[in-house]
Amino acid sequence: MGKELRLNEFKALYKAWKKGIPWWDYLLLGVLTWLEDRYIAVKARNAVDKALKEVVLPPLPDYVTPVYTETHGEASRSLPEVRLTAPWYKDGGDSV
Repeated sequence: MGKELRLNEFKALYKAWKKGIPWWDYLLLGVLTWLEDRYIAVKARNAVDKALKEVVLPPLPDYVTPVYTETHGEASRSLPEVRLTAPWYKDGGDSV
């Protein structure tokens, strides 16, 4: 896998700074590749941070306390029947 520059700015720098000396050109390509990777990482991190700051979250729903009921029924002689229901739940009876 060879080293390749991805951004046009870094490609232009490589073209302008290369001398035709193989070891210099290879060293220059390595340094520019390393710089380009860091540059892309920083730009991506900044873009994500900016996007996260711009996100508007919906408001949290109001906390609703459940309704606890305790009744003594025919089936339970010693222990009461305990129910935990949401306040918007309407008990319409058994409709099977």
